[in-house]
Amino acid sequence: MKKYFFLLLLLAFKTKAQELFAYTEPASNMPSKSVGIRLNNMLMKEESTNKTSYYLLPELMLAVNKNLMLHAETIFSNKDNAFALHGASFYGKYRFLSNDQVHSHYRMAAYGRLSINNSTITQQEIETNWLNSGFETGIIATKLINRLALSSSFSYEHAVDKDFKKLPPSQAANALNYTLSAGKLLLPKEYKNYKQTNLNMMVEFLGQALPGKGKSYMDIAPAVQFIFNSQARMDIGYRTALYNNVQRDAAHSFLLRFEYLFF
Repeated sequence: MKKYFFLLLLLAFKTKAQELFAYTEPASNMPSKSVGIRLNNMLMKEESTNKTSYYLLPELMLAVNKNLMLHAETIFSNKDNAFALHGASFYGKYRFLSNDQVHSHYRMAAYGRLSINNSTITQQEIETNWLNSGFETGIIATKLINRLALSSSFSYEHAVDKDFKKLPPSQAANALNYTLSAGKLLLPKEYKNYKQTNLNMMVEFLGQALPGKGKSYMDIAPAVQFIFNSQARMDIGYRTALYNNVQRDAAHSFLLRFEYLFF
């Protein structure tokens, strides 16, 4: 029985491995009724103060069923000098379209995020994942062809101050976000068992526009990803601006992520 269990995991993993992007979520979900833990570490050098900021985001992930996945994370950082808890973020994703074929599939999902953050707002950039209080809602489309995965998303994001009041008119409160991600499974060349280490390479483009402010940016984020025993994952990425006229705490950052999936 155990042998067949791991065989099923391997077959599922073979079709989804290269969809696990470092900076964005794909339209696919974790296996139904599975639980995952994730530890996001981010380092960024603030341009205005030359200070290195560190963000730690522990995250719990739950696949309610094959279509619905829920995340909850806490936000720690030294943004306001002392390393402390600054808030929490809650994320949900619902896959509403699946078109599966033998060597490819196409999927679409809708998602939403609600965040509470007491950090001091010093940037125009809106990021409800770790910087702002507010919400985000959007849609994701992901196409897998053999070992290549392409994914794109579009979302609307709204920020409020740390007391959930409106931001002053000088501060952007609304943003439109758009992403394009490409990832390829490089190793193993041939699957033999679930213990083989997977190597994925990817590059992602992440953009934001602030309507009414005439401000926008576009970042590029290459990353390398290792997956061990079909359950443990490590991402190493670097994000930098290709174009930017938005006031940001940092336009360059490093990401180190650890993740473990309990089937």
